[in-house]
Amino acid sequence: MSIKNKFKSLFTFEDEYEYIEEETEVPEQPDSPAASRRAQNVVHLESIQSSTSKVVLCEPESYDDCQEIADHLKNRRAVVINLQRTNHQESKRIVDFLSGTVYAIGGIIQKLGQQTFICAPDNIDVSGSITDLMDEDLL
Repeated sequence: MSIKNKFKSLFTFEDEYEYIEEETEVPEQPDSPAASRRAQNVVHLESIQSSTSKVVLCEPESYDDCQEIADHLKNRRAVVINLQRTNHQESKRIVDFLSGTVYAIGGIIQKLGQQTFICAPDNIDVSGSITDLMDEDLL
């Protein structure tokens, strides 16, 4: 070994072993048990969404009923809330709490009427809008 090689080996880290990576592919037969097992595990998303989409109607009487409504939203159910049985302050607190819940799950909250709201998780699309027709009724 020359002096040059000794000096080079002092300052470099050389592995004593050589690693060679080889990839081998094993083609699967379509009639094999693994292929049939994989085909049985395929689930269509349309069937999942249609079977779990539900709408729940709620009339909370106090702020304490918010937890039950939030549980419905967490379980990916849309909730229509009628706040006619609560006073103005309770209604504001309920809407604030449910707005936070809907934001946390990535859903939406929309006003349907004067004291009616819909809260929907992200798996349910709500399209369109309902305008206040109170002024037109006075004409």
